[in-house]
Amino acid sequence: MSKRDEYIETVKHQLDEMNANMNQLEAKAQAAREDARDKYKEELVKMRQQSKLAVAKLDELKTAGEESWDNIVTEMEKVRDAFVHSFRYFRSQL
Repeated sequence: MSKRDEYIETVKHQLDEMNANMNQLEAKAQAAREDARDKYKEELVKMRQQSKLAVAKLDELKTAGEESWDNIVTEMEKVRDAFVHSFRYFRSQL
């Protein structure tokens, strides 16, 4: 397996894990008080959007040519890091 394939597989695994964990947090948010639940729903919508963006960037990464690979990796890492940060913040609020 090439380094490129390993990187793509690693990022895909990370995103899949984050989405699974987000589903667990969503269940916890549903059990929260009503006033907090509304705030959590808003945050979950934002995180779902970040997840979609990360998956789209991963798809772009899979088809990237050698000339654009480095730029897309940099973009992918920024998107992933923002998603991870949002997730950790949300988890700390529950």
